Amino acid sequence: MRGSGRYHSGLAAEDAAARLYQAEGGQELARRVRTPAGEIDLIVRLGEDIVFVEVKARRSHGAAAAAVSARQQERIVTAAQIWLDRAGHSSLTPCRFDVVTVDAVGEARRIENAFGTM
Repeated sequence: MRGSGRYHSGLAAEDAAARLYQAEGGQELARRVRTPAGEIDLIVRLGEDIVFVEVKARRSHGAAAAAVSARQQERIVTAAQIWLDRAGHSSLTPCRFDVVTVDAVGEARRIENAFGTM
């Protein structure tokens, strides 16, 4: 049952992240996208930008932010490139990578452009 609790906690965290972007007029393009390089939690169009979002839920925002490793960032960037190719976007499409941290009480915070642009 522990795995099931983590799964539902992850879904709730992704919902909280999606609400952050929706409140700013963001349009959800995809969720839990699987590619050969790895998974992207959330993809949102916000204005002209396509935002690839990594969602991390931990007891604190600091612990959540610290849980995004350099190796994971590389996988997400590669997965984003695969998604962009599959979706027919050009290499000039403005993109960024955000991290949304969700703490133990469910508060979501965004770290915009958390690991650079493509």
